[in-house]
Amino acid sequence: MDRGKKIVRVSVIGIVVNLVLVAFKALVGFLSGSVAVIMDAVNNSTDALSSVITIVGTRLAGKDPDKKHPYGHGQIEYVTSVTVAVVILVAGVMALIESVKKIVDPVAATYNAVTLAIIAVSVVGKLLLGRYVKGEGRKLNSEALVGSGTDAMMDALVSLSTLAAAIVSMIWHINPEGWLGAVIALIMLKSGVELLMTSLGEIIGARVDSELSQKLKAFICRYPGVLGAYDLTLHRYGPEKLIGSVHVELPDDMTAREIHNLTRHISEDVFSDFGIVLTVGIYASNTSEGVFSEMKETLRTLIVQYPEILQMHGFYVDTERGLVTFDLIIDFNCDHKERIRDELVTKMSGLYPEYAFAVVLDSDISD
Repeated sequence: MDRGKKIVRVSVIGIVVNLVLVAFKALVGFLSGSVAVIMDAVNNSTDALSSVITIVGTRLAGKDPDKKHPYGHGQIEYVTSVTVAVVILVAGVMALIESVKKIVDPVAATYNAVTLAIIAVSVVGKLLLGRYVKGEGRKLNSEALVGSGTDAMMDALVSLSTLAAAIVSMIWHINPEGWLGAVIALIMLKSGVELLMTSLGEIIGARVDSELSQKLKAFICRYPGVLGAYDLTLHRYGPEKLIGSVHVELPDDMTAREIHNLTRHISEDVFSDFGIVLTVGIYASNTSEGVFSEMKETLRTLIVQYPEILQMHGFYVDTERGLVTFDLIIDFNCDHKERIRDELVTKMSGLYPEYAFAVVLDSDISD
């Protein structure tokens, strides 16, 4: 079964379980007059709606690439997550309004052993459902499923607190329903905001997982002749589609044929092992390193004086043009990157006046 079908299957299970819980909780809420239980039922109904939205989004995201969308439609999954987040936020606002009304004008709730038993069963049901959906979401790399599973597990804790409040009401005749409903609403709002921020981050372009980038660089550096891997850039076109580029540092005496075979081999193996479409560019490294080792070491000594500089790479001396090139990665939080670059160029030019220096300021895209 492919990924899309698995997501749909998990979502259908979530819909069925949530609808059953909605029916039970709504019945208990209306019979007992408990606004907290009713709000909990409303929350379950939004979970079912979220699952429906997830199914629709997964179907649309699975469409084949076309002329207008050559990288496919995978980004729709992030739009789906945003929609689910909005649904949760709307439900949270409605629940908060109803809870405030209950606080201002409280109405006593009545419980019995049957209603308490139904609430207890719903706690177990939501906990099991949440663990299942969240686990499957992680396996399938589906942010919408992970969000739904997390929300379901929080719902289980909320239902547990509702059960505790019901027992308190029966024993001490205290009515915390409005306040409890408000807490539930705030939890719903928090869940919605977190899912919204995560999904918008992916749409805007979030940093790729550091562990993946480190594994990918280490994988590339294992090839004979590769002296380093830099400038790794990965773009997501949905949770399961990554396209990017990387620069590898190679000896400058390699032939075009050797470079072609090596970079082609790297691209093919990266796609086979990681499922990533990767374009491989090159940095040349002087094979007569001894001639320029002093210059490179001098540069490294100067760089140590700037803690904002995270990395220097791509160092190459073009003797024919009298040009030295290298790239600098400077911390994102640094607001004077150009000044640091200019100071380095000035210092190196003073030490090696026979050379010109061209420096590229790179971004810290991958760790």
